[in-house]
Amino acid sequence: MTKKNLQRLYIGLIFFFLYAPIITLVILSFNDSRTRARWGGFTFRWYGSLFQSDEIMWALFNTLSIALLSAFFATLIGTIACVAIMRMKKTSRAVSIGITNIPMLNAEIVTGISLMLLFISLGLRFGYGTILLSHITFNIPYVILCIMPKMRQLNPSTYEAARDLGASPIYGFFKVVFPDLLPGIIAGFLMAFTMSLDDFIITHFTKGPGVHTLSTMIYSEVRKGIKPEMYALSTLIFASVLLLLLLINRLPAGEVKKNQHNL
Repeated sequence: MTKKNLQRLYIGLIFFFLYAPIITLVILSFNDSRTRARWGGFTFRWYGSLFQSDEIMWALFNTLSIALLSAFFATLIGTIACVAIMRMKKTSRAVSIGITNIPMLNAEIVTGISLMLLFISLGLRFGYGTILLSHITFNIPYVILCIMPKMRQLNPSTYEAARDLGASPIYGFFKVVFPDLLPGIIAGFLMAFTMSLDDFIITHFTKGPGVHTLSTMIYSEVRKGIKPEMYALSTLIFASVLLLLLLINRLPAGEVKKNQHNL
């Protein structure tokens, strides 16, 4: 076997192990049987019953709303933190960045237990609010990590020139600094949204009884068997992400360059 064939085989195996589970999930979402061990025929009924399940719809609403809100507030706080860190002295800045990176290196179970103990000591009632607070907390370091490289690339003379020409601090920031930071801010928001959407461990330790996200709901159903409606929901989420990627990749090259220039 030639080297080229070995490379193709290697790449083929990678794609197989990446997408075989997803393909299996999609096939099972059309299985008329509730058991995964037997094919009962082709059906769309799980997609119909999916939208009739209040439990799944509430878990989906909680997941998406917490992800969006936590990403928004984490991006807002992270942007302000980046501006403040860059105005520090070199030593203080290095210490602050090091402290910021610790939560990302820390085990999620440690973060989850720590936040749980903090909420208990503060007397907070576990529920939607504690999940949202915990997601904002662990998302902030990722936002700072995305924005800080753009912050280092800024030319401070540009902002100072805007101030000398009569711009107020807020107007100068949004007119001069913010456009240069926007790619990093968008990347930080998307990173925070993805991390929140995918989180289970921290959510498990900070959620209250009766409050579920998709990850905790699936975990609670593992013992008694996952509902086929969850296969249908996972397939719809995968199809939505795939469609979004296809639409982005089909943009004309000139339009992509134009959008990057506008950013």
